[in-house]
Amino acid sequence: MSRLPAFPREGDQLLINEFFLSVQGESTQAGRLCFFIRLSGCHLRCGYCDTEYAFHEGSTYSVEEVMVRVREAGSPLVQVTGGEPLLQKPVYVLFQRLVEEGYDVMVETSGSLDASRVPVGVRRIYDIKTPGSGESERNRWENFTADALREGDEIKFVVCSRADYEWARGVVREKLANVNVPILFSPEWSGVSGTQLAEWVIEDKLPVRFQLQMHKVLWGEKRGV
Repeated sequence: MSRLPAFPREGDQLLINEFFLSVQGESTQAGRLCFFIRLSGCHLRCGYCDTEYAFHEGSTYSVEEVMVRVREAGSPLVQVTGGEPLLQKPVYVLFQRLVEEGYDVMVETSGSLDASRVPVGVRRIYDIKTPGSGESERNRWENFTADALREGDEIKFVVCSRADYEWARGVVREKLANVNVPILFSPEWSGVSGTQLAEWVIEDKLPVRFQLQMHKVLWGEKRGV
């Protein structure tokens, strides 16, 4: 089976796995009411992926049909996620519509693709892949320079082990030393404990923001939260 589903061929059509209203569980926006739009398809296969059901499942919606769902949800904060949302080119039309209608918009992307086309006004949340993910060779480091990053962007590391932590610590100190965006460290849900990761960050006085996946603390590993 191909890694990617058959995306719609028409210009403004998107293959979408699910919509749901919840509280934002990660990033500096954690705790806010948020409407999630999960696009189908991903070219990566991270070992800790918790949304494998989005690899191929989905239904087709036009951008206008998506906007109807957004308006009905009634949340000022909207996150576009996946899968890998930047694989579907009409997503840029959706971003523009959301920004034009005044929504606070976030996109979570692996950072393995060029994200320069994401319009100003959309918070780009980059998930840098650690060695424990099995996909660290796919990181597109051009996304993470001081010139490429902008206000509102954030960088996240999911840490699976002590080795992952040391690798991520090195990236923060060497590659990200001059960037001015929040850097977030999360423990992989079934691997490193939150306590362990927090203690490592404290010991090294690392200038990052520790976070837990709030939605999993509240509801466990469950769809639609």
